[in-house]
This record gives sequence, structure tokens and C-alpha cells, in this order.
Amino acid sequence: MGALSRPEEVVALVKLRVAAGQLKRQIPPEEHWAFAYSMLQKVSRSFALVIQQLGTECLRGVSKTAVVAIAQVCIFYLVLRALDTVEDDTSIPTDVKVPILQEFYRHIYDPNWHYSCGTNNYRVLMDNFHHVSTAFLELGEGYQKAIEEITRRMGAGMAKFICKEVETVDDYDEYCHYVAGLVGYGLSRLFHATGTEDLAPDSLSNSMGLFLQKTNIIRDYLEDINEIPRSRMFWPRDIWSKYADKLEDFKYEENSEKGVQCLNDMVTNALIHAEDCLQYMSALKDHTIFRFCAIPQIMAIGTCAFCYNNVNVFRGVVKMRRGLTARVIYETDSMSDVYTAFYEFSLLLESKIDDNDPNAALTRKRVDSIKQTCKSSGLLKRRGYHLDKSPYKPMLVSPIIFKIVLIFCSIISQVVSVISSDHDCSSAVGYYIWGTVYQVKPLLPFFHMET
Repeated sequence: MGALSRPEEVVALVKLRVAAGQLKRQIPPEEHWAFAYSMLQKVSRSFALVIQQLGTECLRGVSKTAVVAIAQVCIFYLVLRALDTVEDDTSIPTDVKVPILQEFYRHIYDPNWHYSCGTNNYRVLMDNFHHVSTAFLELGEGYQKAIEEITRRMGAGMAKFICKEVETVDDYDEYCHYVAGLVGYGLSRLFHATGTEDLAPDSLSNSMGLFLQKTNIIRDYLEDINEIPRSRMFWPRDIWSKYADKLEDFKYEENSEKGVQCLNDMVTNALIHAEDCLQYMSALKDHTIFRFCAIPQIMAIGTCAFCYNNVNVFRGVVKMRRGLTARVIYETDSMSDVYTAFYEFSLLLESKIDDNDPNAALTRKRVDSIKQTCKSSGLLKRRGYHLDKSPYKPMLVSPIIFKIVLIFCSIISQVVSVISSDHDCSSAVGYYIWGTVYQVKPLLPFFHMET
């Protein structure tokens, strides 16, 4: 049944689809900015979904002060994605790759520089990097210096680990600091530069990056281990060697039990950053910047919960349902929502703890600590994502879909009338679509289950 058994997720998916369409109509006319915003949607994962929503918020006037920050973040992301593409391409000889990583912060100032590597959309990004450089050079000097500094430090850190394996947990934390913690530093500085945010402590900024990065490393085990021409291994030897002779052993079915134990160890390690993330987010003032930070963190705690004790991590990619992701994007509006989400996903993870797992006690301790932080905030909501089952009747999904179809028919007719007028088409259509789609929400109480 998927999303059809959860009407509330169907609504969120429809709204997300409409937002994506609206954003495409708002692509800037300048070639380099058009490339940047369109490429963002092709080379990012959940990040592009967040940017879509934030961009639409800005267009609706929700947070005018954050419009500039979103542009800086877009370029910041693409610069680091290009740097990451160089690091990820295992076909590049080490003696070629290391100097590129170390000097990348200089290349961003040169619109004539590019280096062809990566595959698919990542290669397109690298082949057309001059567009990113051109957009970068239009940013304010303060933003340029912040991006340059983080790019320099990240490139140096990546170069270090090209020649060094992740052996210890300290190595693991150091690597994640270079590739993600520094992103947290950079974003905190960009947010501070907007004048709306205090400069966050580096320790909290670092944890924001490490929690996301460690979650991705856990989730992407199979993709990384099967990398061609050679594997990429980021799980620290100090952890995986307790359960197997070789990291790749976990992808074989006969090693499933030990693999899951190692997986649980990795998730438990990631959870140590969750409370720092909650503290960081609770201090944010601008609503758009808050949502930009909060949405990925909720996805991270959710992914940890779904990956924990789940052998499918070694068979494919485990991730949150698209409908649930859409709900996170649309329903994350305050710290109350964040605390509730962290609490719910912690409960889900806790329900999967096996007392026979070697790290069960430590996992439970960290989950309990997260839950206590959420409860002590006094902001928990009584109802959240209903991770166990939907509060709405699946049998009544068809009428809601029918209603959505009727709404879109109405949208089409309104669009035609707007286009025929002399008004600003893109703005009028955008505002109308948002107003119309939000009409779906009042339908949900009619499908609520009786108690």
C-alpha cells in the first residue's frame, strides 16, 4: 500500500511536488545562476528538497532576510559537492588527486578552471564548474572568504585521508570533521553573516555535521563497499574488526548476525551527537534558517532509527519513506516539532534494541538521554508522525486522491486565465497553487479513525 495507506503522507507528497514545480519556474535568468540552481536538484539528495521548500518560503515572503543566505548556501554546497566529487572518484591516481584537493580553494576563484571527473550529473557539474565560479565571484567578500576557508581546510583533510585509512574512532571523528563538521562551521558563519544569528560554538556546529555524515556513512555501506574500481571504506577498523576479518564480509548473508551487531555499534556511535544538535537548533532565531537546519537533522535521526538492527543496510539502501520525508519537510516548523520528532524516532529505535546485542546497554543509555532532553524541554506534542500506523483509514484514500485531481483541474483552469492576463505570471501562479494545495489539509479530519 505504501503512501496509499497513509493519507497524510499523500497530501505532503502532493504539496512537495507542487513546490518543486513552482521552484523550477523561479530559476534565475542568468546562465550561471540558472545552472547552479538546476544542478543543485541533480547532485544533492534530501538537501535539494529542503532548498526547494526554503526557496518557496522566501518567495512567499516568509523570511526575506534569509533569501541571501539561501543563495550563499547553494553555491557553498556546489563548491563542496565538486570537491567531494574529486575525492570520491577512485579512478583518479593519488598523485593527481591530492594536489587538486589541496588547491581546490584557489580554483573556485578561476572561472576558466575545470577538471573532468565523476559520473553522470557529477561530471556535468565538474565540466561546467565555471558557472559555479562565476556565481561565487558575485557573492559578497565576506561570504567568499568563509567559503574559501572551509574549502581549504576540507580539501586538506580529504587529502590526508586519501593516504590514510580510518583505523580508530578518533580517525573516524577526524575524517567526519573534515568532510562535514567543517560544513557546520561554514554554515554557522554564513548564518551569522546575515545578521540574524549568533555565532554558534564550534563544538555544536561540528556535531551538526558529524551526525549527518555518520548517518550517511552507515546508510551507504553497500554503495561504498561496491565502489568501482575500488571500495571506499569509512567504517572505523576499531569498530568493524570486533565483528569480522574484513569490512566487506558483512555484505554476505552468512555474516548477517555479526553485520547487524556492527551496524548497531555504528548507530550507537552516531547517537552521541544528537543532543548537541538539539542544543544548536534551539538557539536559532530566523525561521527559514531554523527549518534549513532542522529538516536534515530529523531525517538523520529517522534514518538511524530505520537502519538500526536492520540487515537490509547490507542488501541495499535503507531510507525513510518519501511520504514521511515530505511530512518532515512540511511539518517542521518549531523546536516543538523537532523535539517531538527526535522523541518519536528514539522510541522507534528503542523498540528495536535486542537485549542480546553487545551494545544494547549503551544504545539504550544514549536513547534514554535523547528522550529525556526532549521531555525536559516541555515542548513535546501529543501527536507526531504515528510511525506505527496512520490515524486515518486507508480505505478512504481514494476519495482524497479524487479530491486532489479535482483541485488540480481547477489549478489548470486558473493558470490559463492568469497566463492570458498582463500580470506577473510566475508570482500569481505560485501564490495561487500554494493557496489551492493547502485546501487539501482540512480534508484529513474526515478520515480520522474512531477511538
